[in-house]
Amino acid sequence: MDELILAVELLGTVAFASAGAVTGLKKQADLLGVILLGVITSTGGGILRDIILGTTPPSAFIDPVYVITAAVVSLGIFLLEALVDKDSRVVESWGYHKMIFLMDTLGLAVFTVMGVHSAYQLFGPGHGFSVLFAGVVTGVGGGVLRDILVNDIPYIFTKHVYATASFCGALTAYLCMLGGHADIGIWLGAATVVLVRFLADHYHWNLPRIRNYGHKQGGES
Repeated sequence: MDELILAVELLGTVAFASAGAVTGLKKQADLLGVILLGVITSTGGGILRDIILGTTPPSAFIDPVYVITAAVVSLGIFLLEALVDKDSRVVESWGYHKMIFLMDTLGLAVFTVMGVHSAYQLFGPGHGFSVLFAGVVTGVGGGVLRDILVNDIPYIFTKHVYATASFCGALTAYLCMLGGHADIGIWLGAATVVLVRFLADHYHWNLPRIRNYGHKQGGES
């Protein structure tokens, strides 16, 4: 089980670090900026979760493997884009938004269920709200920090039921863990996040919003 947790967390770290690094490239950040955005995106949610749950120091500061992995991935993406011909750049040729969507979806799925697992191990089955909250915070926290740092409206407030997908995956994982199926809960919860996000993207689902709120109508002073 420990090997599974490590493998899944490293997978999520690579995914979120890639999303953060690509955001840095898009915002024309320098090398340090790209690396920091990759590291913050991949570790920020876990750090927020640990602080909220009172697990200090946060695990990212105890075991450097996640920070190192995120930094190496971010550096690799920066070098890849810097060394290839301008017309062949991976991010631009594949599509920035598609890259962010895929990497964010994978990272969101992984870190949501890892947050649920960590909180469940800490609190047990009788604290459903705390477990679900920890799962969502772990999933969305890094992306929120990334978006704030690059002066964007956090992705969770605008696109493809992002936090809702995280909650659906967290709930699925938690229910499986209640039934004594932690391994199944990890995979099924992650699959739920991916499914909800892809359905939302395909069918253009978004939560309701009020358009043009605060804009004065014609003729008003």
